[in-house]
Amino acid sequence: MAANTLLPHFSSSTKSCCFSSSHRSSLIKSRTPDLGFDQRQVLTNQVKKWESLVLSRRSREVISRKKERGGGVARCTSEGIERRMLIAETAARAVPERFKVVALMACVMCLCNADRVVMSVAVVPLADKFGWSSSFLGVVQSSFLWGYIFSSVIGGALVDKYGGKRVLAWGAALWSLATLLTPWAANHSTIALLAVRAFFGLAEGVALPSMSTLSSRWFPGPERASAVGISMAGFHLGNVAGLILTPIMLSSIGISGPFILFSSLGLLWLSSWSYKVTSDPRDSPFISQSELRLIQVGKVDPPPANRTGELPPIRLLLSKLPTWAIIFANVTNNWGYFVLLSWMPVYFKTVFNVNLKQAAWFSAVPWGTMAVSGYVAGVVSDFLIQAGYSVTLVRKIMQSIGFIGPGVSLLCLNFAKSPAVAALFITTGLSLSSFSQAGFLLNMQDIAPQYAGFLHGIANSAGTLAAIISTIGTGYFVQWLGSFQAFLNVTAGLYFITTIFWNLFATGERVF
Repeated sequence: MAANTLLPHFSSSTKSCCFSSSHRSSLIKSRTPDLGFDQRQVLTNQVKKWESLVLSRRSREVISRKKERGGGVARCTSEGIERRMLIAETAARAVPERFKVVALMACVMCLCNADRVVMSVAVVPLADKFGWSSSFLGVVQSSFLWGYIFSSVIGGALVDKYGGKRVLAWGAALWSLATLLTPWAANHSTIALLAVRAFFGLAEGVALPSMSTLSSRWFPGPERASAVGISMAGFHLGNVAGLILTPIMLSSIGISGPFILFSSLGLLWLSSWSYKVTSDPRDSPFISQSELRLIQVGKVDPPPANRTGELPPIRLLLSKLPTWAIIFANVTNNWGYFVLLSWMPVYFKTVFNVNLKQAAWFSAVPWGTMAVSGYVAGVVSDFLIQAGYSVTLVRKIMQSIGFIGPGVSLLCLNFAKSPAVAALFITTGLSLSSFSQAGFLLNMQDIAPQYAGFLHGIANSAGTLAAIISTIGTGYFVQWLGSFQAFLNVTAGLYFITTIFWNLFATGERVF
């Protein structure tokens, strides 16, 4: 039907063109009929023509749709840039503000402990330079604690009154200054060195009360143990950073190198902290309303700020046995912790005759694992509480692991015959001791949320006194007996006795 319709048209057209000379000669040579065309060829050409028209129409439609979606090349490019900027901004907002706060707390806790450890390593070449005995070495090591013992109570009260942000900022600024002045003081005189280290401890005493109070303000109850675990993981990683970087910088730059490095990092941290953090999430200009509701609803009776200037009820706090359970736990924890922190490099050098760099590496490994296990303890603690176990039971379980584990490990350390085995026992003991972070360290907020900073200061001052005794006592024990064994046994026994007292009198319920 289509062919018949098309034939007259093609016939007339071909007839008109057949009379041209070129076409006529072509017809004569090919001896074709006078019509001179193949109907199938004409139909094929016409189909191809319609197909090309259809394809061109479809291509125009596709291009049109692409233009409608993208607005052309320029529009697509600009929209792509805007889209990427929007995604980046959304991703930044997607990170909860409380996570940023705990990350900054972990950083400053890392610097806090790294600044302490620098002296624990640098004291070895200083002792060789000035000819210090083991007993006087213990005095130098403990000088940090002379100021620390006073600032813990005062700092805790200041945190309760003025908030953790401001107190921690001033503390970081002052201890960074003291760190910077330490090598100058060592070269000037022994008295100057002891005074600067005491001032350093005075500034650092506010760190733990500030961290504890800020964690309770910025995190709901079911996340608080994990938040403290992250902050304390930074604290323990400060040991790793200090123990590894200090020997390298001592050998390459000199005694002043590590002190300049860590003090500069402290001032750098201060610039971010002052701008981005508030003591209370309700005062933050960056927090979303949904996150603020989560923090407030997740808390049980959030404590009001103590801005009246009244002293906390010290007699009332000390009249309850749960308070003494926390104090004794802090005493035992600091006793063992500062013995290992201050004397571990000296222990490996004295007992196993390893050089300073090797001693630093053996000493750094346990603190690295302690950072991981402390976070795990926090996560497990939060999980058990959310699963329905009582806060009292969870705190007792975590603290028992945190004391029995290191006690057994210190007893086994007496039988170590190589530095690798000794490092294994110390690593196990310190890793298990980090479970205390989900024990007595959190229990202060459980029993006295309104006075948690002040209670932390009282417990930390008692613990600091124990740390002074243990740090100096270790030096005298080593000098008199020529061995670390006796003091390790005393420390292990203290761990076991405090575990019993804790399980008898500790509670997770609010007392004050």
